[in-house]
Amino acid sequence: MPSYQEFFKGKKITMLGLGLLGRGVGDAEFLAQMGAEVSVTDMKSEKELEVSVEKLRQYPNITFFLGGHQTADFTKCDMVIKAAGVPLASSQISEARSAGVPVYMSTALYAKFAREMGARIVGVTGTRGKSTVTNMIFHTLQKGGYPSHLGGNIRGISTLAQIREVNSGDICVLELDSWQLQGFGDLQMSPDIAVFTNFMPDHLNYYPNMNAYFADKANIFKYQTERDTLVVGESVIDLVRKAIPVVNPTLPSPIPLDLQLLVPGEHNRYNAALAAAALKALKIPEDVVRMGLETFPGVEGRLQFMRRVNKVSIYNDNNATTPEATVAALSSFPERTIILIAGGSDKGLELDELVEMIQRTCKKVVLLAGTGTAKLQPSVIANAHDTLKGALTEALEAAQPGDTVLFSPAFASFGMFKNEYDRNDQFVALVKELK
Repeated sequence: MPSYQEFFKGKKITMLGLGLLGRGVGDAEFLAQMGAEVSVTDMKSEKELEVSVEKLRQYPNITFFLGGHQTADFTKCDMVIKAAGVPLASSQISEARSAGVPVYMSTALYAKFAREMGARIVGVTGTRGKSTVTNMIFHTLQKGGYPSHLGGNIRGISTLAQIREVNSGDICVLELDSWQLQGFGDLQMSPDIAVFTNFMPDHLNYYPNMNAYFADKANIFKYQTERDTLVVGESVIDLVRKAIPVVNPTLPSPIPLDLQLLVPGEHNRYNAALAAAALKALKIPEDVVRMGLETFPGVEGRLQFMRRVNKVSIYNDNNATTPEATVAALSSFPERTIILIAGGSDKGLELDELVEMIQRTCKKVVLLAGTGTAKLQPSVIANAHDTLKGALTEALEAAQPGDTVLFSPAFASFGMFKNEYDRNDQFVALVKELK
């Protein structure tokens, strides 16, 4: 019996948070298949979670407690598995720990078992760029024929359930947000090769301050050993050094000038440099690294080229949920050719740099309604729309041949959309329908 199955078999496990994105469903299904008795609890009602619940009804060893939490679920079980984004000060987590019940997170458990099986762990974090760097590394490994797996902050995929596919000598590449890294801190482990792209204000609607945000991020290197590798972006190296990591942080070397990427923007050349440094630490040959980076097509929702309509290029940068991310996107195109679609829910971040960049680079701005939009709108001349369709229609009507319509929100998706994936899917569908 594999060690991971032995770890879960016969255990009474409470899953705190199910959600609608597919990861929680995959985790619960995997645990049930491993022979655990699973209690799924979520503040959302059964009606709200209907899609997720229906996928799990076939398992008699899964019980649901929805629309609220019961203390006994956290104090009379063998372990709690906490979903990403559950508040650090959650009373349920406090109750479990007071009762001596261990609290885990699924991606960290995956890394633990994968390492025990002889796999190497590559982890990538940062406020911006982590998805692109993660996927650049994985794409290159796949192109080079190296047994590898992609996990972490991946849409709709249970990373934990993929443990069954891991073998000794494989490489597991994980995109790790600050919440998932809480789980690494609980297990006191860090990836063998860690990449920390940058650190900027974000999630201040969750964290009390930037120090608390960095403390979670720092778990990516906090428990490394001298045998490990730590690659950091230039903007964060001083902050990392102050944390006194065991491994000396190293900066990436620039990629060769003649290396041509498919993804636009100088920031993506820097992302490629970070990816190349991690691949070098894995001892991947330079010709394979070059081939992988030059064929990397980009990540959905990150400066993703969609199509041209009447000689107008349309890009999907849905995952730009901070002002800094949208600033980076705006710098990737010629000035005064950009019709920007932005706006959404406020995350408590400064807007001055975004406003200056919009005023300098954008031909026109169209906004989506939201609390962030209300803060931005007085500084830009733009209409706010209650539907994404209305915003896209106005943007295309204003565009001339050679222009770029850039969907780069700069804010969170709460309010108009179920989540950022729903926002992405709506935009992709609307663009596909264009004549």
